Amino acid sequence: MIKRAFDIACATLGLVLLSPVMLVIAFWIKRDTPGPVFFRQERIGRYGRGFYIHKFRTMGSGDAARGLTITTAHDPRITTAGKFLRQHKLDELPQLIDVLKGDMSLVGPRPEVPEFVALYPPKLRDEVLSVRPGITDETSLRFRNESELLANADDARKVYIETIMPVKLASYVNYVRTRSFRRDFSILARTALAIIRS
Repeated sequence: MIKRAFDIACATLGLVLLSPVMLVIAFWIKRDTPGPVFFRQERIGRYGRGFYIHKFRTMGSGDAARGLTITTAHDPRITTAGKFLRQHKLDELPQLIDVLKGDMSLVGPRPEVPEFVALYPPKLRDEVLSVRPGITDETSLRFRNESELLANADDARKVYIETIMPVKLASYVNYVRTRSFRRDFSILARTALAIIRS
């Protein structure tokens, strides 16, 4: 209950304080390329329930639904505005809406697409999905340059599944087993510092 109350308070405050920035971003996206401001994609949330995550659109209209699930740093589908938003993680800001809706938390395992969740070992999958997915976590900090790492791979999907996903999954399980309000606050503080530095 304390975690949920904290999520609601911070998400509400964040949306209020960041609304001018989000309006500027929305205007930039509309001016940059035609299409919607937001990108919505199905992810798997708590207890295995699907939900649609919100992000600022960083690709050309319609392109996000085509091609590979994995996006690399040099993906030609990424727009000019999208490149900047991804680099500074500003495309993630609309997920504060998902926190208010109860689909996500500020801190927790990052929500994956159904395709990749299906590859989780059943026991670990149930454990990871026992909590709300988060906007940020330890892996978000560790793999901030994930798209750049995958850009150099011959098969980005294969590298993600065989190399990156197991590390993320292990981190998710560790979080679920050792989570605490103090740890959440530490992750939030480090995430904010990383964004400021970027």
